[in-house]
Formats: sequence, C-alpha cells, structure tokens
Amino acid sequence: MNKCLTVGLMTALMGMGASSAHAFDSNVTVGALAGTTGFGAEASWRFHERASLTANYTAGLVWDGDYDSDNVTYEGDLDISASALKLDFYPFAGRFYLTAGAMFPEMEAHVTGSSTNGGTYELNGQTYSLDSVRGKLTIADGVQPYVGLGWRSSHRSGFGFFSELGVMATDVDVSLSASGSGTSDSNFQENLRAEERELEEDADKLSVYPVAVLGISYTF
Repeated sequence: MNKCLTVGLMTALMGMGASSAHAFDSNVTVGALAGTTGFGAEASWRFHERASLTANYTAGLVWDGDYDSDNVTYEGDLDISASALKLDFYPFAGRFYLTAGAMFPEMEAHVTGSSTNGGTYELNGQTYSLDSVRGKLTIADGVQPYVGLGWRSSHRSGFGFFSELGVMATDVDVSLSASGSGTSDSNFQENLRAEERELEEDADKLSVYPVAVLGISYTF
C-alpha cells in the first residue's frame, strides 16, 4: 500500500512539473534603451521561464575630456558604440536575472596634445620642439567579456521597463605621432613610445567599463 502511495505521489509530482513546463510560452521582447554605451535597441527571446537570449546595439554617445602628462595636455572626444550578445538566467522565474556574454565595443578617441611651454613638449623626461602631437586612444574594441544583472518583465505580455548593471573588460591602447624639428632626434621615437606606454598605464587603471542601461520594452 505504501509503495503504491509513493508511486502515486511521484507520478503526480512529475505530472505537475510537466504541466508547469508546458504552461510557459516563449516570449519575444523588443525595446529602446539608453545608457553608458549610448542609445539603441534590444531584442530578447525568453525561450524558457528561467532563460533568455538577448542582443542589443547602442551608439551615439560622445565623452569629451583632457589629460595632463608632464607639460603636454591631451584633448579629445571619446566616441562610444557597442553591440552585445548575452545569455540571461532568471533564478526565480520572474523579472530579476543574471547575465553573461560578449560585447563588441568600439570606444576610441582621436586626441591632440598641446604644449604648456610654448611649443616645447616633454616626452619621457626629454624636451623637444614640435609642431604637433596627435594620436588615438582605444579603450576597448573587438570582443570583450561581460557580466551583469538586471530586471526585465519578459515573462508576461505588454509594455514594461527594464534596467541592467554590469561591467565589460577593457583593452587600452595608445598610438601617438608627431611633427616638427624635434622628430629628427635619434632618441625621439623611443621616447614617444615611452609616452604611449605611460598614457596606456594611466588609462589601464580603468580595467573594466561600467555598463548601466535603462529602457522601455514591449513583450509579445
């Protein structure tokens, strides 16, 4: 009798689990977003009550700034765009989710160095007479890993809001060029490369880029 009861309970539980699994219908959510990687659009396919696949693209964000190194002030605008492909996990089968995946950023700034000493530039401790110093600062490009957490109402149809916080790895690179009489010095290129490394080390203190997103969505 007990054996029959146990078998019956197990059968009932399995039936409930199967019923619950069949009760979930996959949903597609589309939305518009804004955040620290720009403005854009997102699409998310929630194929299971605890999992979804999400892709987005953002662009149009520009940060301007300057940086002082010895007697050189570097100024430039950082253009930011990024796309992403992520797998989301909903531990409670509701709105809250954890996410991980890959981002494909383009974060570059074309910089111009101006002298604070009337035309002389100090590079790696050596002073040169130059017409200009120009270069490119890359914060991240290619494929970068990403992790985060968020809140999305993709488990039910209709309009909703969503948000996400995360971090993306960076890959800093600096490339400089110069013109003027000082470039003829035999040690100039070596000192220019040393200036690049110094700028990279300072910029590389930001080993991750913070990603914060807010958006409005509709789930079908």
